[in-house]
Amino acid sequence: MNLRYKLFTAFLGLIIIPLFILGMIMFFVTYNSIEKKYSQQSEYSLKAISYSISSVFKDMNNVTDNGIATSVFHMALSAEDPSKQDLTDAEQLSLNASQRNFRSLLYNHPSISYAFLYNFNGKGSSEIVSLFNKENFRTLPYDKFKESDLYHEVMSLNGVPKWVAPHENPELTGTETVFTQIRLVKELSFFQNIGILVVQIKNWEFESIFRNLKIGDSTQKVSFMLVNDKGMILFDPDRELDGQMLQSFTTKEITYKKGFQSFKTQFEGERSIVSMYHLMDYPWSLVSVTSWDSLSREVTIFARWFVFVIFICFLAALIFNLFFMNRITGGIAVIVRFMRRVEDGDLISRVEEKGNDELTLLAKGFNDLMDKINNLFNRIQLEQRRKNQAEMRVLQAQIKPHFLFNTLESINVLAVQNEGRKVSEMVYRLASILRISIQDRDEITLEEEIKHLRNYLDIQKFRFEDLFDYEIEIPEELNGCGILKLTLQPLVENSIQHGFEGIGYKGKLLIRGWEEQGNLILRIEDNGIGMTSSQLSIFQYMVSENAHNTEQIKEIEDPHGSRDHLERRGLGVRSVADRIRIEYGFRYGIFICSSQDSGTIIQCVIPKYGQGEDHNAKSIIG
Repeated sequence: MNLRYKLFTAFLGLIIIPLFILGMIMFFVTYNSIEKKYSQQSEYSLKAISYSISSVFKDMNNVTDNGIATSVFHMALSAEDPSKQDLTDAEQLSLNASQRNFRSLLYNHPSISYAFLYNFNGKGSSEIVSLFNKENFRTLPYDKFKESDLYHEVMSLNGVPKWVAPHENPELTGTETVFTQIRLVKELSFFQNIGILVVQIKNWEFESIFRNLKIGDSTQKVSFMLVNDKGMILFDPDRELDGQMLQSFTTKEITYKKGFQSFKTQFEGERSIVSMYHLMDYPWSLVSVTSWDSLSREVTIFARWFVFVIFICFLAALIFNLFFMNRITGGIAVIVRFMRRVEDGDLISRVEEKGNDELTLLAKGFNDLMDKINNLFNRIQLEQRRKNQAEMRVLQAQIKPHFLFNTLESINVLAVQNEGRKVSEMVYRLASILRISIQDRDEITLEEEIKHLRNYLDIQKFRFEDLFDYEIEIPEELNGCGILKLTLQPLVENSIQHGFEGIGYKGKLLIRGWEEQGNLILRIEDNGIGMTSSQLSIFQYMVSENAHNTEQIKEIEDPHGSRDHLERRGLGVRSVADRIRIEYGFRYGIFICSSQDSGTIIQCVIPKYGQGEDHNAKSIIG
């Protein structure tokens, strides 16, 4: 590590990083204290709401207690015409003193929305006695009410008021967001059950309780709701979540228990703090949901300022390092950078020589050294190219005499047999083959190579009549592809000379070609005698040690007793494979698949390119 980086690291390690760690500790301590502090505030607030709600219920309990104590409900139930006991429609003069007092009490208590009585002794229209009418509301018949669990619960309470929240029993209380008191009415003289009172109160007071109460700062996003022990939202002042299940809005499993609880979770996809307080005498819980972003706004502002200060400090460190340390270490850093470029293979990099100090001498020495290395590499590259060209010529020279020997031998046999027409045809095709072979270029088009191969196959068909048939299936769009000449002919020759040797059936050759992943694939398939694994090992052309190959050949038993026969058997295939390896690299070559009595498949893989075009695989040096 150079001096500039050492000083910069020291500045970061001794100033910036400790400052950053201190700020993060303060941030997390403050961040965690917010939830604790808010939980305490929400507990006090929910308890206050609970007290206010209980006060409303107690007030209404007192009103109905007064009605029972003054026998107003008893008189309404025992009247000759119960249908005319509606206190909102009755004339003041027709009421007795108790009814007038109770009516004044009801009118002075504006929260009552609807009230009626179930008459135990009534029949027909007298089963339901209306005290306060309500438009567009149809009372649940008494016989259906008796079948409900709520009826049995009210009877078991024996006169103690039962409060029903909105959406809990809509068939009895309707769909409006009102709370309903249900209680058993007794005749005070004999404590006989004479009816059930149902009173609904308006939600004005509840809305004022929720809307006038805030937790903490007025900018905080807080919502309140009342939930029963089954998780149903009974009352939402905003009227958005009424009747829905609280669990559907949060990812945390909620348990409804006595007392207070608070936790952080996702509510409607937003991080929030959910606080819950279970009411003392009712099966309901008060819930407050506060957006965490609104709570942590101050801490977030602090964090932004902290990040800004850290950024300014870091920027100051960079400016100090740039304008002061670069003057000392800049020259060395430039030379080191160029040395790394040389390590990555860029041998033409040169350092600009300016000034007359020691760094200039160092740069001059670096440039002189790179000039000498480049000269050396050029010499090695030239020698390697000449070596490759010489090796290519040797491989081609191995193929040409081998092919000419076999072809002239076939012509000689036909001449002895006085087959003049066949001799003429073979000489013509041999001339076409030699015309391509003696051209002073190593690369031809695939179309020329196929024409050369057809001439060769026709010569062999003349020579070995009825020995084999052949098919060539190569798409015309591949005819313009470049290929090393004399690539296919030695591979086909191997199949004819050795694959069809001694067979008792007609052989078949299939030459196919296609493009695959940017490569040109050429495949020669025959139905000949195939090869054993030991014979197949001769074609391991990737092994370059001649001594090792010689030992392999010695270990193979030749049925004809000729070691020279085995050596010549793989000569053409190995020559083609070596030429492809030298020209295109080790990713390309010949792949042979064969087993005894099952034929042989020889697949040649070369890069696909047009004749004369350069390609990525071409030349080992390139």
